[in-house]
Amino acid sequence: MKTGLRDLNVLITGASGGIGAALAEVFLGEGCHLSLHAGRSRAEELARRYEGKRAEGQVVGAWEADVRDVNAVSDGVAAARERLGRIDVCVVNAGIWPTESTPLHEQEAARIREVIEVNLMGAIWTSNAFMRALAASGPRADGRGASLCFVGSTAGRFGEAGHAEYAATKAAMVGLLRSLKNEIVHLDPYGRVNLVEPGWTVTPMAAAALEQPGLIRDVVATMPLRQLARAEDIARAVAVLSSPFMSRHVSGQHLTVAGGMEGRQLWRADDIDEPEVRSRLQRGD
Repeated sequence: MKTGLRDLNVLITGASGGIGAALAEVFLGEGCHLSLHAGRSRAEELARRYEGKRAEGQVVGAWEADVRDVNAVSDGVAAARERLGRIDVCVVNAGIWPTESTPLHEQEAARIREVIEVNLMGAIWTSNAFMRALAASGPRADGRGASLCFVGSTAGRFGEAGHAEYAATKAAMVGLLRSLKNEIVHLDPYGRVNLVEPGWTVTPMAAAALEQPGLIRDVVATMPLRQLARAEDIARAVAVLSSPFMSRHVSGQHLTVAGGMEGRQLWRADDIDEPEVRSRLQRGD
């Protein structure tokens, strides 16, 4: 089935690793032109990573910005639009998750502020810049509507003890989703806004936590599929929702990609073979 993504211009924040890197690979494979955001002076490295993978005529560029800085984000998105001509798809993926599990009443104010500034305000500043870019360029003549997709988390739906500040930022994305789906159509009548909610996903950000004895067993006990997601599982779901063909009439939706997670225990401990789950991940099954 055709996705209709070929030759669209895609901007992805937090593209240097984990889910962001998988997003870049998936959209590159669909024939899109990419503008990849990276932090911490990694833009040149990110651009080089895809230089040998892009097809002839395919444009791949990278830019750096602290997503907490509205001006840096605005300038980065404006430069991406100038280079590509327009931005058709925006994936708001940049975010942080403190590895230390700490009850809210024991958290330092600095940690709370940083998570909110990066995850929530970063999402707002990116959305703001993308919508302004869309207002400036107008809709595509071929009717392939613009797409804005947030990468949230099941923590925003079920909560996450020890990470209340993180869960709050992801829950807030639902409010953005429900508001912006009604705003984007005034800029592009076929424009859509959606959200993907990953559960526990094997990424560098989660690697240390997943090494804790028993954690994988406890996590997959809430999932009928009894397996963890890989970054490409999330990226493919985002691509489907971003597709102007496959999801032409889908807007305002949040798609949970978490193996059927319900937020309650579905399996007993002896129903789960944790070494086998780890082995499947290593094999890529």
